[in-house]
Amino acid sequence: MSSLRGYFTPKTATGRSSLVPAPPWHYSGDLLTVEYRTDPARVRELLPEPLELAEEDPGAVALIWADWQSCSSSREELLDPVRSQYKEAFAVVRCSYRGRTYSRCVYIWVDKDFAIARGLHQGYPKKLGSIHLTRPHPYGPAPRIEAGSRFGATLAAADRRLAQAVVTLRGPAETNGFVNGHPMAHHRWLPSIEKGKGLALDELVESGAASFEAGPPWTGEAELELFEAPTEELARLEIREPIAAYYRQVGVVWDGGRLLESGTSAAG
Repeated sequence: MSSLRGYFTPKTATGRSSLVPAPPWHYSGDLLTVEYRTDPARVRELLPEPLELAEEDPGAVALIWADWQSCSSSREELLDPVRSQYKEAFAVVRCSYRGRTYSRCVYIWVDKDFAIARGLHQGYPKKLGSIHLTRPHPYGPAPRIEAGSRFGATLAAADRRLAQAVVTLRGPAETNGFVNGHPMAHHRWLPSIEKGKGLALDELVESGAASFEAGPPWTGEAELELFEAPTEELARLEIREPIAAYYRQVGVVWDGGRLLESGTSAAG
């Protein structure tokens, strides 16, 4: 009997074809965050039981653009950039589970297959998209990380633009916002291969950074627009009130999570 190797599919005799390596996964990235308030009912409809609305500011949303380099512990992907570089845009809300506040990613788009595979494992609802954001640079016309600098960001999927933002930095900040500042509460779902059998995998999990480092956060204001699309529902999280915008460079290590409970979701 042959022994197949690889952390993720496809599994082979050597394991070299695995779409993602085993954790820990290391990330270096630039984050552009826009926070605003929406109708709390629109957040509530995205929270399956046993999750509830956050007690404080239940309609707060963070829409985040990220430009990442990621790698395994060997760092080999950094020298083969097509395997390490990707971008994503994601919407985060807050929720409550047994009296504790969590962050939860309710929509997310990425532009590489390995990022989708990691999302399946972590409980992020990742889809393919086209994501772009302005990169800072200390020379030439690109913006510096300083007061008055302006950054643009766009998100599209299936040939439709879903969101766009222009962020103007005003000065240093104490934090990078508050919506995405908690451990993540995500569901790992997989339908049974047998019709009518519901979910073969149904787990509510908690995860967060095993380690984190970051540069100084900057804050400012954003001009943010959301657009309707036939197969996307980001625009349901309509903008009712702007909060603030932020820019920060970060380094993160992810090395697993923990099971909170299983078998609580209704089949659907």
